[in-house]
Amino acid sequence: MRSISVLGCGYLGVTHAACMAELGHQVVAVDTDEAKVAALTAGEVPFYEPGLQELVSRHLRTGRLHFTTSYSEAAAQADIHFICVGTPQGADGAADLGYVDSVIDALAPRLDHECLVVGKSTVPVGTAARIADRLVDRAPGKGAVLTAWNPEFLREGHGIADTLQPDRIVLGVRSPQAEKLLQDLYAPLADAGVPILVTDFATAELAKTAANSFLATKISFINALAEVCEATTADVVELAEVLALDRRIGGEFLKPGIGFGGGCLPKDLRALQARTRELGVGDALAFLSEVDAVNLRRREKAAYLIRQQCGGTLEGKRIAALGISFKPDSDDIRDSPALHVARRLSTEGAYVSVYDPKAMKNAQRCHPELHYEPDVKSACLGADVVTVLTEWQEFQEIDPWALGSVVAQRQVVDGRNTLKRIDWERAGWAYGALGRSIHP
Repeated sequence: MRSISVLGCGYLGVTHAACMAELGHQVVAVDTDEAKVAALTAGEVPFYEPGLQELVSRHLRTGRLHFTTSYSEAAAQADIHFICVGTPQGADGAADLGYVDSVIDALAPRLDHECLVVGKSTVPVGTAARIADRLVDRAPGKGAVLTAWNPEFLREGHGIADTLQPDRIVLGVRSPQAEKLLQDLYAPLADAGVPILVTDFATAELAKTAANSFLATKISFINALAEVCEATTADVVELAEVLALDRRIGGEFLKPGIGFGGGCLPKDLRALQARTRELGVGDALAFLSEVDAVNLRRREKAAYLIRQQCGGTLEGKRIAALGISFKPDSDDIRDSPALHVARRLSTEGAYVSVYDPKAMKNAQRCHPELHYEPDVKSACLGADVVTVLTEWQEFQEIDPWALGSVVAQRQVVDGRNTLKRIDWERAGWAYGALGRSIHP
């Protein structure tokens, strides 16, 4: 068992802290937001992640997990410190490292004994080396502080599994001591067969942005083919099935729809491009700008399809928007394609009624101009068009016959290609989806 601190109690920090406690470690998690710390201390997680609230509550009871606003407490108790703060997108597309630097400035002067500081935040390549120098310079021990980079690969909605049963663990280290501490920390996962890859700082830093940029490219590739299908009579869903059976390609993330969003993929894609430009090798990843552009065009195409089903204008039309989070099993609305489409419809004069199983409170705080309903039926009452914008399982299980009795017109736009088309058409619905022809 190790004594560790987790610095930052956002999605990454709380998930990592609870999972480290699950592995048997003693964990103190730090955040400067007193209200957030009070809520977490009471066992209330301020965002939705399946199973996380139960995990936090369990380890508050076992005593292995503690939340505080005190960096002094964390420095005194822990010998491994994880940086888990956000690195939001700056105005120029690059990652803003303000929160990372603030954590270092708050922690370093309190590090009076030998310890290891581990970065998990997604940062531009070159950050770890700078942080290592900053820590040595500012810590009272002058050289007693080691640094490592251990990138996270969490998917919202799967955070616990991605921490406790990850595909891989990457350790960017400069010293055998840092490697041994982290190997010991993650020994239960290694014993369970999880591969641990030991590398240098720069490779570890690139691992997360490279992975996300590749996934974004794969998503935009099938959505670019959807544009080609829309110009022909081809069906992008059937085309994706053909490609998925090629073992060199596979079907993961080959899902046509309104594209990716959230707090990671778009940000990391742009941050990697910004960093390559700073390094003078921007041309190497220049194609990522088109990956981004394809993704954003799909949102506009969804709005176009809905407008077409309304006869060319949205003014005065009632649209039911099913889903507002950027993905299912999450309440995150950051850069949500679903929210983008719903807002676009509203600005064109439509009455947009929204239902999402988890994200409505977050959306309502930011976008009161939309109309929020407690369930699918209420959202669809009197609708001229129903559109599925987030692929929640609940929406896939809708009975199109029953729903047809409450709408004004049986018209649906499947923004995620997630509905069983033949069932909706048999129930008399005009079905539209990106990359597929509309059947009346």
